[in-house]
Amino acid sequence: MEYVPAMYATFWALIPPVVAIVLALITKEVYSSLFVGILVGGLFYSGFSFEGTIVHIFEDGIIGVLSDSYNVGILVFLIILGAIVCLMNKAGGSAAFGRWASDHIKTRTGAQLATVALGVLIFIDDYFKSAKLAYLIDATAAPICIIAPISSWAAAVTGFVEGEDGLSLFISAIPYNFYALLTIVMMITIAVLNIDFGSMKIHEDNAKKGDLFTTPDRPYGEATELEDTGKGTVKDLLIPIIALIICCVIGMIYTGGFFEGADFVTAFSNSDASVGLAIGSAFALVITILLYVSRRVLGFKECMDCIPEGFKAMVPAIMILTFAWTLKSMTDSLGAAEFVAALIKGSASGIVNLLPAIIFVVGCLLAFATGTSWGTFGILIPIVVDAFQATNPTLMTIAISACMAGAVCGDHCSPISDTTIMASAGAQCNHVNHVSTQLPYAVSVAAISFITYIVAGFVQSAWISLPVGVVLTLGYLLFMKKRTEA
Repeated sequence: MEYVPAMYATFWALIPPVVAIVLALITKEVYSSLFVGILVGGLFYSGFSFEGTIVHIFEDGIIGVLSDSYNVGILVFLIILGAIVCLMNKAGGSAAFGRWASDHIKTRTGAQLATVALGVLIFIDDYFKSAKLAYLIDATAAPICIIAPISSWAAAVTGFVEGEDGLSLFISAIPYNFYALLTIVMMITIAVLNIDFGSMKIHEDNAKKGDLFTTPDRPYGEATELEDTGKGTVKDLLIPIIALIICCVIGMIYTGGFFEGADFVTAFSNSDASVGLAIGSAFALVITILLYVSRRVLGFKECMDCIPEGFKAMVPAIMILTFAWTLKSMTDSLGAAEFVAALIKGSASGIVNLLPAIIFVVGCLLAFATGTSWGTFGILIPIVVDAFQATNPTLMTIAISACMAGAVCGDHCSPISDTTIMASAGAQCNHVNHVSTQLPYAVSVAAISFITYIVAGFVQSAWISLPVGVVLTLGYLLFMKKRTEA
């Protein structure tokens, strides 16, 4: 008989990640906070048995997540990405691009808009994006992927919708994905108008004065400068990045059966992002090494030395990811999904028009607590389809979009989310600083999205509800600009 813990599918299932998040925000230390959360989950699962706790944490938790092929594929991608970045830095390509950017991008607005544009363009997968600049990176990761029909996220969502044309439903839900759309509005507005508020303003004001290190904004160890000793030019940065994008796209459609006759969209729908990214990045690494050796920018031995160096640079992010995945496995073993599903089904009657807003909030909280957006809409979307499929298709579309938006919002804000971890690592920003500085922005958009979903639930039209959300976002940002200037 399968063991079922006493706290299974109860409120207590959500306590371990809450403990980890609160401790991380209080102590500013991620590793110990995540481990304490894991320990609490193990204790709850075993009924506070010492042996049962240890076995569950290591056998079902840490070892279990590291034996998962999908997780291993993401770790391989991270390691190879670290090696490619190390190669570009060693070759001088990064420094050359920095010099080019300083000559051509003269303002803070231009720099921010360039980051946003690059983030929006690279929408294939959220893991693929987390290598450019903390909040703007994170805000152009999952929020962009969830409104891109050709992405691994669209494929995942369509897989959770039974009895419907998943891709058509995903496309029809895009205008109702208020969190993602309003996040784009916010990013462009704060970049154009130079609006900073909350703890982000403190860091930005310090940066304007040249004081970059008043608070620790490097994730691990001392700050490092880009190496400027290489012979590389801007092409030695651009060619590896372009190769990485193209190879990863080919890798993903390969896993989806594109070369076996499937069309491009279907191949993406059936792709395995983990395997595709690992294969694609491996080819990009080979191309980068051949490029540098043939152009005599780096010697072969120097290229080989960059591989373990890149691995070493990614070790902290890998540790945090492993702990975050383990914490999720603790939450899953306590029946968090079943608890939330029962909660939603029990509250659906009598408040039909408010259900999209309620679903959005539940999705936010669940994704924030568990650090996973895919798992969140995997729980909520089948419930929504079951509730509305035969009665109100329009409201079903809005509610499904609310599931996705809430999941992305929680994932965006959560300090234990893999994309949040990778964004801070990629931008070389202290992880807890990244979380605390972006929260006021993300929570602001979430609050406006909640109001917009209330409107959408009653009017059931994106032509009315989305403009309401845009006006509220712009009005709020102008208010915050006046307030901070005052």
